[in-house]
Amino acid sequence: MILPGATVRVKNPNDTYYEFEGLVQRISDGNVAVLFEGGNWDKLVTFKLAELETVDLSKGKKK
Repeated sequence: MILPGATVRVKNPNDTYYEFEGLVQRISDGNVAVLFEGGNWDKLVTFKLAELETVDLSKGKKK
């Protein structure tokens, strides 16, 4: 389930932002606004819900 504040990854290989990860800002009518932050730039981009997948942040962390 994708909710505001979740980290998501773009899974559409035809999209410019393919495999980018960002934070969900808002969801409305099947569209999701995702904030990408990278170094000296921030970008808010809208995607269809089907183009995104949630990112499991617990994977890859070593204790």
